[in-house]
Amino acid sequence: MLDIGFWELALIGILALLVLGPERLPSALRSVGKAVRTVKQTANHLKSEFNHELRVSELHEQLKQAEAKGMQNLTETEQNAVAELQEAARSVNASIQPESLENKSESNSKESK
Repeated sequence: MLDIGFWELALIGILALLVLGPERLPSALRSVGKAVRTVKQTANHLKSEFNHELRVSELHEQLKQAEAKGMQNLTETEQNAVAELQEAARSVNASIQPESLENKSESNSKESK
């Protein structure tokens, strides 16, 4: 990413020591380290979101192709995409089912009172 060698880093360190002084240099380095860590975490988060959206888009296209074929004579990638989408739908339904059962039992208990 940045092509900074040892001597460039040494020069930056010496300049930072001269400008900030020995009292403020450690806290400045911690602040810079924290900022760099935050930027890296944000970049990794954006990268993972982009990859997720790209995968969703690919699955959507494969599902369109499978629907165009009437879900008959599907290629292996289309079958995998359909299976992955079905599994995702099952997991979403499973997470919704307990909540709806809890809501029904709460409403039933309120009605009986």
